Amino acid sequence: SKNARNESTKDGGCHKEINNRKLLDETDERKLLHSVSTALILSAGIGILEAAALYYGSGLFLNIMGISIASPMHIPAQQFLKLRALGAPAVVVSLAIQGIFRGFKDTKTPVFCLGFGNLSAVFLFPILMYYFRLGVTGAAISTVASQYVVTFLMIWYLNKRTVVSLPNMKDLHFGGYLRSGGFLLGRTLAAVMTITLSTSVAARQGPLAMAAHQICLQVWLSVSLLADAQAASGQALIASSFAKGDYSTVREITYFALKTGLFTGISLAVILGVSFGSLATLFTNDTEVLDIVRSGLLFVSASQPITALAYIFDGLHYGISDFSYAACSMMVVGAMSSAFLLYAPSIFGLSGVWMGLTLFMGLRTVAGYMRLLSKDGPWWFLQDIQKTEAGGYNTLN
Repeated sequence: SKNARNESTKDGGCHKEINNRKLLDETDERKLLHSVSTALILSAGIGILEAAALYYGSGLFLNIMGISIASPMHIPAQQFLKLRALGAPAVVVSLAIQGIFRGFKDTKTPVFCLGFGNLSAVFLFPILMYYFRLGVTGAAISTVASQYVVTFLMIWYLNKRTVVSLPNMKDLHFGGYLRSGGFLLGRTLAAVMTITLSTSVAARQGPLAMAAHQICLQVWLSVSLLADAQAASGQALIASSFAKGDYSTVREITYFALKTGLFTGISLAVILGVSFGSLATLFTNDTEVLDIVRSGLLFVSASQPITALAYIFDGLHYGISDFSYAACSMMVVGAMSSAFLLYAPSIFGLSGVWMGLTLFMGLRTVAGYMRLLSKDGPWWFLQDIQKTEAGGYNTLN
C-alpha cells in the first residue's frame, strides 16, 4: 500500500491515486492466506513431476497394465497417455483448490467448475474426434482442455475469496504440508496402485473383457463422486466443530453423515440396478461387450452402499486431521486387496476383478468403522459421550 501511494505521488496525478486506492481497497477485502499460496505452489510442483513421469514412463506403465509393445493398442495408447500427461498439473492444482474451498465450507463452486469443465469436454469430444478426425488424440486433447478449463475457473473464483499471488519464501509453510501431505501421498499411491492393478488384470482377460471393465469402472467412479461431495461437506463441518472442542456437535455430524451416506448408497444401488443396462449402451453398441457389462451389474450397483460409506469415513478422518490412520489403513487395505486381485481372476475371471474392487471398498469401510470404535484414537470422545449418556439414563431409572 505504501509503495503504491508513493508511486502515485511521484506521478503527480490525483486521478491515478484515486484509482490505486480503489484497487487497494478491493484487494484489502480479500484475505492474504499463506497456506493457500503454499498449497498452490506445492500442487503445481507435484503436477509437473507427475506429468514428466507419465510422459516419459508411458511405455513402462502400459507394460505394467498388460499392453505390450506387440499389441496394436500400444502406439495409440501411448500417444493418449502422453497427451493426458500434459493435463496432470491442472488436475493436481484443481484438487488442491477443491480442498481450499472445502476449508471455506464452499462445496458449490467446485461442483459448478467441474460441471462446466465436463460440459466443455462433451462439446469438444465429437468435434475433435469425428469432425477433425483426430480419433483417440482428439479424445485426449478434449480431456486435457476441459481439465485446464476447470482449473482456470477455480483459480478465478478463488481469487475472489483470497489474494492469489506469489508470496515470499519465508511466508510459505512447507513443513506442515509435507507432514500431512506425505501421509496423503502414501494413501493416494496405495489407492492408485490397487485400481491400476485391477485394470492390468482385466486387460489380461482379453480386449472385450477390458472394454467391459472400463465401462463398469467409469460408471462406478462417476457415481461415487456424489458420496465424495457428501464427505467433503462432513469434513468441513466436523473440522470447524472439532477445532472448537464441541465434541457433541462432532458426534451429531458424524452420525448424520453416515446415515445420509448409507441412504445415498442404497439409492444409487437401486437406480443403477434399474438403469445400468441403458447406461451401458451410451458407451458401446457391441453386443458381446454389453453382455459382459451386464454381468458386472451386481458389482456396480450392490457395492454402492459400501463405496458411499468408505468415502464418508475418509471425510470424517480428514475432518479431525487423522491423516496418519487414513494413510496407513489404506496401505494395508490396498495390499490385501491387491493380493486378492492377483489370485482371484485366475479362478473367477473378470468377476474376480470386480470382487477384488468390492473387497477394497469393503475393507476401507471396516477400517473406518474400527477407528470410530477405538478408545485410544482421536475419536475417544464418542465412547466417553456414550458412557455419560448411559450413566445419566441409568440414574434416571
